Amino acid sequence: MTRQIGFIGLGIMGGPMAMNLLKAGYRLVVNSRTKIKAQAVLDAGAVWADSAAQVAENNQIILICVPDTPDVEKVLLGSKGVITTARPGTICVDHSTISPKQTQIMARQLEQKQITLLDAPISGGQIGAIEAKLSIMVGGPADALEKVRPVLQTIGRNIVHCGSSGSGQMTKLANQIMVIHTVMSIAEGLAFAEKAGLNLQTTFDATSSGAASSASLKNLGPKIIAGDMKPAFMVDLQLKDLRLVLECAEEMKQPLPGVALAKQLLTVLQAQGRGGDGTQAMIDVIRGLGRKSTFHFNSGLF
Repeated sequence: MTRQIGFIGLGIMGGPMAMNLLKAGYRLVVNSRTKIKAQAVLDAGAVWADSAAQVAENNQIILICVPDTPDVEKVLLGSKGVITTARPGTICVDHSTISPKQTQIMARQLEQKQITLLDAPISGGQIGAIEAKLSIMVGGPADALEKVRPVLQTIGRNIVHCGSSGSGQMTKLANQIMVIHTVMSIAEGLAFAEKAGLNLQTTFDATSSGAASSASLKNLGPKIIAGDMKPAFMVDLQLKDLRLVLECAEEMKQPLPGVALAKQLLTVLQAQGRGGDGTQAMIDVIRGLGRKSTFHFNSGLF
């Protein structure tokens, strides 16, 4: 197994992932849309490449973590993309969350050049990326996964082969359905407690070890209580994921009413210019819906 790999996309998730690879002793050749985002990784020993094509010149394992489907298409198939320089046998591992259908199309195009694409979206948020505890859902050839598994074990703990090309992306969309319902329930539960005049820290302490407990509550609850809306996962990216979910759901004729509601609530934040906030900011939308009324828990109504 080569100890030198390429990494493209060094944002909120990609940056910590790349750092963990460096800590594990891998030599990295990296590229990102803006070089300043790569500075911490470069300072830690990575080598800069001016394009995805340059990353692919001497690296036969390339990890990608960029925002959306067009970004992946540019990285892989663009005029300065991986396909222009990659050697036969190269394996591209796409950690982005993108369209399952477009993933399959890109995999077929790359296959003509004897390049393998694994769709391997990740879950666990920024903390999971920092702590190398990501869940990785992989679609594509199983033998290719086994070749890169040691690399993936450096950044994640739960690596599951979900099936053929596109299956990883479809599994991630199912994951996002579950996650957004959890975020919405946290926002509603804490807004309800706040409206009732309860202490939010006490409410969190009482609920975070019971049946309501979840990784999202443990990570986002303290942020909400502290008024910290900095992103572990941005509203804009969550809306992109929910758009993909609803597109696939419409094609499959599977109604998802809860997802549609969550998307509307997050769209309010985006319209307010808060697309860069974390998804926990949904609580501000829920709070806003209740501001026209007042309630006093100790008024004798109960």
